[in-house]
Amino acid sequence: MKMFSEEGTGQFLSSRVRDIRPSGIRAFFDLNAAGGDTIALGVGEPDFVTPEKVREACIQALHEGQTKYTSNAGLMELREELSAYFSDSFALSYDPEQEIIVTVGSSEAVDLALRAVINPGDEVLIPAPSYIAYEPITHLHGGKIVEVAATAEEQFKLTPQALQAAITPHSKALMINYPCNPTGTVMTEQDWLPIAELIIKHNLVVISDEVYAELTYGRKHVSIASLPGMKERTIVISGFSKAFAMTGWRVGYACGPRELIAGMLKIHQYTAMCAPTIAQIAALESLRHGLAAKDEMMASYNERRKLFVAGLNAIGLTCHEPEGAFYAFPSITSTGMSSEQFALRLLEEAKVAVVPGHVFGSGGQGFIRCSYATSLVDLEKALERMGRFMQVMQPI
Repeated sequence: MKMFSEEGTGQFLSSRVRDIRPSGIRAFFDLNAAGGDTIALGVGEPDFVTPEKVREACIQALHEGQTKYTSNAGLMELREELSAYFSDSFALSYDPEQEIIVTVGSSEAVDLALRAVINPGDEVLIPAPSYIAYEPITHLHGGKIVEVAATAEEQFKLTPQALQAAITPHSKALMINYPCNPTGTVMTEQDWLPIAELIIKHNLVVISDEVYAELTYGRKHVSIASLPGMKERTIVISGFSKAFAMTGWRVGYACGPRELIAGMLKIHQYTAMCAPTIAQIAALESLRHGLAAKDEMMASYNERRKLFVAGLNAIGLTCHEPEGAFYAFPSITSTGMSSEQFALRLLEEAKVAVVPGHVFGSGGQGFIRCSYATSLVDLEKALERMGRFMQVMQPI
């Protein structure tokens, strides 16, 4: 009988998988799950239930037996509706037949896009702090991460100076996420123009995760793909999880040049086949009859944003004003603690769960991410507890 070494079955793991760190967000989510009266500001999930009309459309589809595979690229009606939605909302035109693919959440779309364009050794430029999944996915596909500093002094925006400094002859792609998770930062057309010039000059491909595009406050989202010369080199990724309160349905999509979408579809065919049929039907209902509910949820987030950010600043946690998504990213440097020390003590002593900023990459140390996609009552309680914590805690 063959005996395993001391390493056990772990010896069979790929070295790339071994090198990946577990999700820092999930680590604090698990800690929170074990804790009784904890207010969770950690995981980025709407507290709203998916609107009733959308749920009813799903139930009706089940009664009708609509449970078979769809086209690999997704329901044509959904792709047509997405094409019209992008044209109306973001001044972008995509052919539903060849330039749109429906995916298993926007997360799969990110994975497909990186797999479709990255060769081993290619450099992927990622503004940091940024969503934690980009780095490990790039690593899995043999790409090399190059972080581009997006500093608090610049309100965490990507600047042309920082981008130019990071570009090398091996740079292949720029991975961006605006409105940004974790900072809530939004980029304007004027912010994008010099960035677009550099992208074209250095012949980069752009993967733009715009899953928070509908959640902006005081200004309209501008996709970098809408700028001259950018649509033909940009894959736009989004989904229904955040703005439509459909996290568990797992429906995302990607829009882009037909050659790149065709490459992504090749991978999707072999790995996922298609997004869940009834979830696609629910997403279609969201676009046809759920836009008013989406706007109502956005208005509620805006009310919470104002209350929470003002409250953070009042208790001594300096926070720039987030203009998008549903996150606040306050500085905790005045406490003398690291982000992880602060988050752990806040959880243990004040029963408030947040995510330490360092898990989002360089530039995140000294900050924490707080989701305000929870009730006003819980946000007020959280501010109360955090305020008491700030008054009595002693730096380590």
